[in-house]
Amino acid sequence: MDLGIAGRRAIVPASSGGLGYATAAALVDAGVRVAICSRSEERIHDAAGRLGELAVPLVADVSTEAGAVGFVREATEILGGVDILVTNGAGPPAGTFATTDLAAYRSAFELNCLTAIAMCSEVVPAMQAQGWGRVLAITSYGVRQPIATLILSNTARSGLTAFLKTLAREVAADGVTVNSLQPGLHDTDRIRALHGGDLTGAAASVPAGVIGRAEDFGQVAAFLCSEHARYVTGVGLPVDGGAVAGLL
Repeated sequence: MDLGIAGRRAIVPASSGGLGYATAAALVDAGVRVAICSRSEERIHDAAGRLGELAVPLVADVSTEAGAVGFVREATEILGGVDILVTNGAGPPAGTFATTDLAAYRSAFELNCLTAIAMCSEVVPAMQAQGWGRVLAITSYGVRQPIATLILSNTARSGLTAFLKTLAREVAADGVTVNSLQPGLHDTDRIRALHGGDLTGAAASVPAGVIGRAEDFGQVAAFLCSEHARYVTGVGLPVDGGAVAGLL
């Protein structure tokens, strides 16, 4: 399917691997020029080499507001503007209420909520002015069904979800859509680390019976950034193999 976004410009942070890389790859396949970043110069240039000439590799740490804003500004200058913003970043450490210090919540909110808000603040006004834009956040299915031992991620990403829903309603009339994807278990380095490298037991917990493929997730992300998804906004879509049990 032609997604109708060839020639558009996108920013995808934390994209040397995992779901960020898969999303960048799907956008490149659709003809989008994509600025990608990692804290590692070696990793991001390796990723850009695999993605091809439409990828613009930058070294940036988007775990802080300052780092996220710096990346977006540099990428915007190089690309000459931004049509698509995908917010993405690593998750905070695992923990429970009993094991998590109050200060850790502040760090988690910056990592998984405030950085995304800061990136939106940088690019959404220009999207409104040009009458077209796509904002897509990669969050977690934990915003619908809290994941045990991930209290920091559950809390911070839920705050971001509320922000995105509010923003979506405010900018819808300007041709800008704002959505989020809520991944369940996909075969990424983070999921392997959380499960000690063995995904057999994790797969058994998913109704689909398998762990998701990152490249499939990327295709869903690219569709929500497409011209065809112009009437889809304010949506938080689980991509989880049926893991979320709730009706809504």
